Amino acid sequence: MSRKKIVHILHSIGGVDTSLRMILDNIDASKFESIIIHGKKDNSNFYDSSNNRLKEYFLPIERDISPIKDIKSIFQARKIIFQEKPDLIHAHSAKGGVIGNILGKLFKSITVFHTPQAYSFLSAESPLKRKIYVLIERLVKSKNSVLLASSNSELERGIKEIKYKKEETLLFDNCIAPIKLNPEFSDISNYNLPENYICTVGRPSYQKNIEMMIEVLRNVKDEIPDIHLVIMGIGVVSPNTESVKSLIKKYKLEANTTLIEWTERERIFHIVSGSKFYLSTARYEGLPYAIIEGLSLSKATVATNCDGNKDLIIDDYNGYLVGQEDVETFANRVITLYNSDTLKDKFEKNALQLFQNKFNLENNIKNLEQIYLDFC
Repeated sequence: MSRKKIVHILHSIGGVDTSLRMILDNIDASKFESIIIHGKKDNSNFYDSSNNRLKEYFLPIERDISPIKDIKSIFQARKIIFQEKPDLIHAHSAKGGVIGNILGKLFKSITVFHTPQAYSFLSAESPLKRKIYVLIERLVKSKNSVLLASSNSELERGIKEIKYKKEETLLFDNCIAPIKLNPEFSDISNYNLPENYICTVGRPSYQKNIEMMIEVLRNVKDEIPDIHLVIMGIGVVSPNTESVKSLIKKYKLEANTTLIEWTERERIFHIVSGSKFYLSTARYEGLPYAIIEGLSLSKATVATNCDGNKDLIIDDYNGYLVGQEDVETFANRVITLYNSDTLKDKFEKNALQLFQNKFNLENNIKNLEQIYLDFC
């Protein structure tokens, strides 16, 4: 049987980049040929499960709307699709979805999967901007567009907000291979972390709402003076970094926080593994890899009850879910979990069980392969 050719289109950063690499690392390279189309400034160098470097094309796409660059990207992508003649297009991210779905209108015989990894309209801080983003999503999807959602929350939003018919949707949860801690990255002594700490991974931004986490920390400190929070993911695409640092200074929490800029993913695993438990104060997610990784590492989690988080955390089973912006309740849950080893042990056991049952890529990759084959 000849290999099926899948073209992936995306803005390849963050969780979107992680998602694609997870697929490429695990999907059967003898059955599928993968080609990547992505932004010039994105992460690059993709490999398949046989460690062969994959063909890449570069477009001038960026995260924000840029009419000139976006139009150029559509025309360039059209030329690539005409040349490569793929069996299927899989568009990831908001910008990848816009380009991919427009290509679906131009190449009507090719099915286009769209995996948003959190719809762009969820990031809109104004109702008008949100309506514009929703309208764009509705307008660009074509008759051969299929929503391949990364979580049940995302699937439900696609039906409710973007008006996909139920039969035009599929679900393939984000998932990862079980994490095996690499001893090469075990040395975290240069961060001078205390014996007991809690942690999060997330760039300071509107989405991750790290400011709320600092407010929570302020409240927790009243009960646990030596509480320590490690925030990983500070980087160039972290627009709220100064706001977070300002709050830390305002509340005199410098001794209670460690901010870690870029470090290797394998080292992050060691830091998460050594923590008491994990936190997320996100306003929205697709299906967050950081929490899935926490499940694989048997970590309890206290998280806001938003899209993505609520697909991974079952309240009072493997952690706690708290209403968005409910700082007081969130702080109380942190204090309760911090002070109860019995509760923490229960949540940790259930976290690993949930990972094995639902989010283990080694068990689930065959499902994605079959989805691809059904539409090729």
